[in-house]
Amino acid sequence: MLAADFLHLERDLQMINRSEADWLHLDVMDGVFVPNISFGFPVLEFVAQACTKPLDVHLMIVQPERYVKQTAKLGAMMMNVHYEACTHLHRTVQEIHDAGMKAGVTLNPSTPVSVLEDIIKDVDMVLLMSVNPGFGGQKFIPNTLDKVKRLRQLIAEKGSHALIEVDGGVQGETAPSLVAAGTDVLVSGSYVFKSPTPEQTIHDLRML
Repeated sequence: MLAADFLHLERDLQMINRSEADWLHLDVMDGVFVPNISFGFPVLEFVAQACTKPLDVHLMIVQPERYVKQTAKLGAMMMNVHYEACTHLHRTVQEIHDAGMKAGVTLNPSTPVSVLEDIIKDVDMVLLMSVNPGFGGQKFIPNTLDKVKRLRQLIAEKGSHALIEVDGGVQGETAPSLVAAGTDVLVSGSYVFKSPTPEQTIHDLRML
């Protein structure tokens, strides 16, 4: 949703409702963990009312564990927290589950997938950032493809059922390679919302 037209947010949300998108991905930024500020819970509460799709709430913030209850109150399906922002990651994952949500863990581009060895069986999804978090419309980091493959191997070795999600620079050229590498969930912002036919663009990505 970061790439939506916030002057006409309800219009864009209705487009998402009509589309074949499975989820709506929401990037919450605090200007501390990442160098940008996006939107907070007052906006998320409106989105939760207007959007009929499950919400994937990605907290790009320090101390995300402070907002487990607020995120659950939205009715969020998934709460995504950064490995780099959580001192006690296992505890945070437990709190997310106890609040009735699925737990996602996000890795920045420079963080290796090996850091998840001891928690991969406890999480529902791993989000790999394929750009440096903080701004939309960035160029895809090619090494992400190898990272997806390494994560897919780790998931298999540990007997985990975690999904692999990729966010950043996902568009017509990069999406097929990501799916081929083993990605389950594609997050696409600018490519969708700047498309002259966004619902068709979503359909095309959905069919990969």
